[in-house]
Amino acid sequence: MPTAGIDRILDKALQGERISLEECMTLLESDQIEKMGHVADQIRWKRHPEPIVTFNVGRNVNYTNICDVYCRFCAFYRAPGSKEGYVLPDEVILQKIQETVDVGGEDIEILMQGGTNPNLPFSYYLDLLRKIKQQFPNITMHSFSPAEIMKMKEVSGLPLDEVIRQLHEAGLDSLPGGGAEILDDRTRRRISRLKGSWTDWMDVMKTAHRHGMNTTATMVYGLGESMEERALHLIRVRDAQDECIANGYPSPGFLAFICWPFQPDNTNLKLEKTKPEEYLKMVAISRITLDNIPNFQASWVTMGPDIGKQSLSYGNNDFGSTMLEENVVSAAGTTHKVNIELILKLIREAGKIPAKRNTRYDILHIYREGETADRDFVMQN
Repeated sequence: MPTAGIDRILDKALQGERISLEECMTLLESDQIEKMGHVADQIRWKRHPEPIVTFNVGRNVNYTNICDVYCRFCAFYRAPGSKEGYVLPDEVILQKIQETVDVGGEDIEILMQGGTNPNLPFSYYLDLLRKIKQQFPNITMHSFSPAEIMKMKEVSGLPLDEVIRQLHEAGLDSLPGGGAEILDDRTRRRISRLKGSWTDWMDVMKTAHRHGMNTTATMVYGLGESMEERALHLIRVRDAQDECIANGYPSPGFLAFICWPFQPDNTNLKLEKTKPEEYLKMVAISRITLDNIPNFQASWVTMGPDIGKQSLSYGNNDFGSTMLEENVVSAAGTTHKVNIELILKLIREAGKIPAKRNTRYDILHIYREGETADRDFVMQN
């Protein structure tokens, strides 16, 4: 599309008007990345007028790597019966949480995710959540992807609504958006045909919203999908958020959106890595399209700290988690690590003020100029 057409779409978004599926596709097919980034940054400032970029202290506890959906893009899973498969003992999980509390205090986030392990009964998850909450009542359990919850539904024989109700009652606070990949079944059948349809993923999220749980939404692009499928993904997330708001659910719905590129190393899906410029473009278009989601999170885990910093000028207002531990992305050969001091430095270099938050994006502490991380918060990786 000529520049005038791109300008018209961007002006429309700046005026607060919603862009359509076709207009989103037009932006995705455009190479005017800096222009889109500038508009996304202006929209970010309208939503967040303070020059604050948030982050949180958290740990990703991968409680099992046994999985029976065999995604072609995953380097982490091991098939049931594999000698390399594991389920962490409860004591090890509790110790990992204690280590994270020692680093970041009690108001931390535990992102507990694993494979879809067919050998774990539903009671395993309920008992583990209760045990964690009994010992650490103030931490946020931001855990279990929709695919894991669909596996719990399968092994328990319970309706999805009841599975989520019992998990929430046992101590599950919010759901991460893992496993969304591309929310369209053509691509899903090609890369993870046993993982379920895009509506399965969305049904879990909508059910969580009805039960008062906040969630996040994600996108993994560069999986051979079309630009129409990327646009459909964004519109479907936006529609689900509209539904949550319109129905007055006791939940803010999707509190954040996070996108990142497919990491092909050590996987069975042989595709080329996308360029960093494509990531900045996806961040900008996501902010422009998803007008009902407040927060957009940098994916420094996949892109590295410097591109993560640059994305703060393309629509992102959050730097994500310190991620004390992460095993899934790193299994695909990506091993970027940051500690709190580096996060403070990167946010300040981007001209912003760093602030520590919790999972619900409540600000816990604003780091003023020259202020370093508290001794208890310093983390070595």
